[in-house]
Amino acid sequence: MNSPVSGAVPAAPPPVAPPQADIRTDVIAAAAISKADERPSTGTWSSGPPEQSANPLPGASVRWAAAPPVSVRQNYIRPRPTYTAEQSTAGSTKAARLSASAATPQELVAGRTIGTRPALIAVAHGSRDPRSAATMYAVVEQLAAARPDLDVRLAFLDLNAPSVDQVVDAVAADGHSHAVVVPLLLGSAFHARIDLPGMLAAARARHPRMQLTQADVLGADTRVIAALRDRAREALAVSSLGRGLPARSRLGIAMAAVGSSSAAANARTAQIAQRLAAITGLPTEICFATTEPSLPEAVSALRARSVDHILVAPWFLAPGLLTDRLEAAAPNLVHARTIGAHPLLTDVILDRYTTASALPLKLTA
Repeated sequence: MNSPVSGAVPAAPPPVAPPQADIRTDVIAAAAISKADERPSTGTWSSGPPEQSANPLPGASVRWAAAPPVSVRQNYIRPRPTYTAEQSTAGSTKAARLSASAATPQELVAGRTIGTRPALIAVAHGSRDPRSAATMYAVVEQLAAARPDLDVRLAFLDLNAPSVDQVVDAVAADGHSHAVVVPLLLGSAFHARIDLPGMLAAARARHPRMQLTQADVLGADTRVIAALRDRAREALAVSSLGRGLPARSRLGIAMAAVGSSSAAANARTAQIAQRLAAITGLPTEICFATTEPSLPEAVSALRARSVDHILVAPWFLAPGLLTDRLEAAAPNLVHARTIGAHPLLTDVILDRYTTASALPLKLTA
């Protein structure tokens, strides 16, 4: 039977897995994990993982950790590539559907292919930490590569450019009559319920003939949890733990999230830790960067459960001040990378877009 840690990603909410007796046999397989999903298709990532490089993002500016790809930085509609059945070795039907000659940016702006599908505006939180913006660019570049037929844009709620207002105005100016706004948020709190809807209401007032549909947040989707599992598995493979655990030792996970002033919200996040435990078979405790239980408290709870070695799995899309705070709180533990640009995250974003696109459109003036 395949190990829960190195097994395939479940297609549906996973059943509770039996406890894993020995994770050491899975480390060899975990060490072979591909790193292809952690790099943007273009950009200035260094050859090694960002957190292990002396200068992980060369060419950094004050605002950006790396020069974002031209297609995203200039916030233009990306030209669609040409696909032909002859060029495709798989999926020839899809290739044939997309075999029309690629439109130039000028043709797209002029409206030759505009209107076939709503634009996709991915809205990230924003951060003073340049690594966060760089990670969100990588996420959106991977998204755009997965769906070259869509006009994919990136906007930020705060602290980074372009803003939501700027991107909506640009999409409207480029001739779109409908855009789906997908919040790149793990929780449905103030930003998703109050902040972003208010921005979109103001944008609708400026562009009354444009339809703006807000999609659901990424949330506790099974695939996002599986992506977190993958990040934990990668960290295990390259750490000292991955080189062999002593006999009878036991591994556990501290899942670290932002935390909220709402006890109900924190309880929902704790349920995600339980689901992570279900697909790894490992003892797992929840902790928060801004409230209790803290990471040291989660470590104590795991020790009380006879856990000898602990890995921290951050329930964050991108690195920043709070993930640094977590690492400083437990510098001797192995810390996994944030979820970042992961194929499963791309799948969830596209599902949110597709679901929102199918909603009935409201009549405009």
